[in-house]
Amino acid sequence: MLDALLAEARLRWALDPAEGLAIVPAERLVGVPLDPSRPVVVVPLAVLRVTAPADPPAPLPGRHGPRGREPLALLRRLYAADHPVGLFGLPEGTTVGALTAADLGGPLYLAPLAPELAAASPWAMPWISNRLRAPDGCPWDREQTHESLRNHLLEESYEVYDALAAGATPELAAELGDLWLQVVLHAQLAAEAGVFDLADVQAAIASKIVRRHPHVFGDAKVRTALDVNRQWERIKQAERAAEAATADEGAADEGAAAGGAAPRSALDGVSRSMPALAASQEMQERAAHLGYDWPSVEGILGKVAEELGELARAEGSAARAEELGDLLMVVVNLARHHDVEAEAALRAANEKFRRRFGIVERLAAERGVALRDLSFEELDALWDEAKAELARQNGDGPSTPGAPAPRPAERPADEVAP
Repeated sequence: MLDALLAEARLRWALDPAEGLAIVPAERLVGVPLDPSRPVVVVPLAVLRVTAPADPPAPLPGRHGPRGREPLALLRRLYAADHPVGLFGLPEGTTVGALTAADLGGPLYLAPLAPELAAASPWAMPWISNRLRAPDGCPWDREQTHESLRNHLLEESYEVYDALAAGATPELAAELGDLWLQVVLHAQLAAEAGVFDLADVQAAIASKIVRRHPHVFGDAKVRTALDVNRQWERIKQAERAAEAATADEGAADEGAAAGGAAPRSALDGVSRSMPALAASQEMQERAAHLGYDWPSVEGILGKVAEELGELARAEGSAARAEELGDLLMVVVNLARHHDVEAEAALRAANEKFRRRFGIVERLAAERGVALRDLSFEELDALWDEAKAELARQNGDGPSTPGAPAPRPAERPADEVAP
């Protein structure tokens, strides 16, 4: 039966098996990794004389969203509505947009899309990137290097971070795509240099995740998320030791001095380019997983008071900068013990300050005064009005503009910050 179908496809639609060919049971369509840049023959299991499974197949991970759980919806996601569909044994064909469930009862032929049009294929962007870097591609893309793309990677990462605040949205999908482009571009540059390609990137992360989840892919036993974190750090320690041993062997082979390379630290993987708050929290988290941690929040609070005292007594800008850094480190550790992401908390505080200060500026403008001409007490009164206005907007309860407010020195500790 398949031989007859393929012979008809060669004759009617110029199928070239050398391009690659996917033969997919119609009943299993949603669970198969289809690549629309390759020709596809969809055949009902009955035509193949195979008994259909009692349970429907699970959607393919990565295409298991709401538009990937039903065969027709999946095909309309992968192909344009006007993409032609050949109907075996019938003189007239149809299109993807006009397909019906009844059409899936017979064999279908889907011609391949041009690689740049197979947008939902995991190989579309690698193909596009390669095309852009070709001699007759894009002049801008041909000039890029790993170094020139560094800032783009940071910018796209921050845009993803911002989009995450709204949860799962179409905007987040678009921003993740922009970030994925950066991964593809760096893999393309490395492939051109003969160092690695995208398959190596995918293999590296997949192998690492499987290796570090022996409780899922092996026979290890864990009960809690804390158990998982501790196991993760133990595995990473073993990996670092193995890497150090390999480095030592390499150094010995090259006639290096005795002792070899120093063992890798648990903190070596924390990027020095990370935002300082995030890096501090990550380093302290890693140290805590190895047992280096305060036993209670009370101890951290005492350390905060100690560091505040040292800052107050510090003399000279260098000493004050050092003590302020120590204080920030302890505050970050306090955030970690309260399950608060310090970087996100400061971003939220920044945004709150931005909104309140904008209201202060507006109130001053409405009254025809310049902020620089106001006294501290007048500025503080405007700040209280701004807080009251935001509280009303947020539904936090009634607030009376202009009502007496405690001066900064009298405010509770949690109200001193904006």
